[in-house]
Amino acid sequence: MRLWEKENRYNLANLITFGNIACGILALYFIGRREFAVAIVLAWIAGALDIADGKVARKFGLSTEFGIQLDSFADFLSFVIMPSFLLFYALEKSSLFQEIVLGIVFIFYIISGLRRLVEFNLKVDAGTVEKYFEGVPTPLGAILLWVLYLCYRYGVIESVWVIGGLVLLIAWSLNSKIRIPHP
Repeated sequence: MRLWEKENRYNLANLITFGNIACGILALYFIGRREFAVAIVLAWIAGALDIADGKVARKFGLSTEFGIQLDSFADFLSFVIMPSFLLFYALEKSSLFQEIVLGIVFIFYIISGLRRLVEFNLKVDAGTVEKYFEGVPTPLGAILLWVLYLCYRYGVIESVWVIGGLVLLIAWSLNSKIRIPHP
């Protein structure tokens, strides 16, 4: 069966990654409709698929350079772009100035996430897993943005400026020397 063939672009591991991508795209659609709870559920499903694709690839010998690149594209969509859009659109901006400054902050976050994924791809070999990540992985960065969303939504943090400052800190951490154990 072709699902188990390593060189098949539609092998089981890659199909799981395509599911991650589909969840990210659907989440962006629901963010546009301001249905943030649905988007968050889709993001968590994308996270589960992100874990599953790597485990399936390693268990069944399906790891390839194509799969590594595909996984990073999925991570960029589901764990960098989507949570950035979620938080940005959830924030109530009171002026054009606030919107522009926060827009720049989130663009910086997105560029930082992309840089982190490219650096990771340059260091990784197909089928190998390091004991530690260097810098905060993008799925963890996404979780931190979702936590900020919840803090803002439930009034724990009311200032959009504080949220913006914390987003900058998380963006910095993506490319830092912080060591995070690999699950």
